[in-house]
Amino acid sequence: MVDSLGVAVVGFGWMGRVHTQAYARVLHHYPRLGLRPQLITVAEEVPGRAEEAAAQFGFASTTRDWRDVVGDPRIQAVSITAPNFLHREIGVAMAEAGKHIWIEKPVGLSAADARAVADAVATAGVQGAVGFNYRNAPAVEAARELIASGAIGTVTHVRVRLFSDYAAHPESALTWRYEKERGGSGVLGDLASHGADLARYLLGDIEALTADTAVFIPQRARPTGATAGHTRATGGELGPVENEDYVSCLLRFASGARGVLEACRVSVGEQNNYGFEVHGTRGAVFWDFRRMNELGVSRGTSYQDQPVSTVYVGPGDGEFAAFQPGAANAMGMDDLKVIEAHRFLRSIAEGKPQGATLPDAVHSAAVLEAMARSVESGSWVSLRA
Repeated sequence: MVDSLGVAVVGFGWMGRVHTQAYARVLHHYPRLGLRPQLITVAEEVPGRAEEAAAQFGFASTTRDWRDVVGDPRIQAVSITAPNFLHREIGVAMAEAGKHIWIEKPVGLSAADARAVADAVATAGVQGAVGFNYRNAPAVEAARELIASGAIGTVTHVRVRLFSDYAAHPESALTWRYEKERGGSGVLGDLASHGADLARYLLGDIEALTADTAVFIPQRARPTGATAGHTRATGGELGPVENEDYVSCLLRFASGARGVLEACRVSVGEQNNYGFEVHGTRGAVFWDFRRMNELGVSRGTSYQDQPVSTVYVGPGDGEFAAFQPGAANAMGMDDLKVIEAHRFLRSIAEGKPQGATLPDAVHSAAVLEAMARSVESGSWVSLRA
């Protein structure tokens, strides 16, 4: 017997839509899950958007005020995909109301915000999942196992990159993403948060770092109406971009490994160029999100002139078998969110965390704040407890 679980989605931009689609698909891929998500309410303040979502996806009700979800007894789990400045208030309120939460990174504007949500989840005894979706790629999980097995020897250094052009156009609207009060950091929270999580997921805790940031497009036009995603605005009043377009960071891991993390939201010619290269004393492993289901692997005893082989992930690697029957059949971005939904719902069913959790978000946020402190001081910053 499959139990029904009432869910709500708060914020229905692109990511709210992705969460909703994941709920709709999850039992197709995981029929033995034991929980059937039931779409109860979509909350979205932009007029008409919630009603459109309900008509398309079958939500039972709509609201423009997320607070209506807090006291609704029909709802046991909530996806929080609203803008960053609302994460703390919504996350704490939902957890204190006894609702499980699946919240998008960076979980607020600061490490304090992430800790507040994590503490509320722990105190309430509910489950909390965080949207670090790239770690769910079967190839990334395979790379982690390869590294942990010692197949490439002792890790010496890693490079993590996250380059995109979503904000490269000078006419991109000055939305909340570019304001410190509502967006917090810029590319730090948006992309480098994923990089910090991937680096720690693959190699363990980061011990110290030094960073540099830059704003390359200092002004943008204010939008004249509601926006979604990365829309353009022309003719509007110009306002300042208050957070960074670019970050570069040197990392020292507790293991002794070294690393470089680089992220940019205004990289012309780059579309979702996300990935990593991990080098060890006897080999290396390479991953590119744009070729999500492949790994470049070099291992052996040659050291010099050692070749790199392309490995196609397949059943047996991460959650690949839930989507495709054989290696080299492609998976996509939305599949990673289905995996995330499955782990969130499984954590509710089993009463124990699965996948990325609020403590992971706290770790990532602490790394981002250390980067910001390093930029201010111009020096290395320690992350030791």
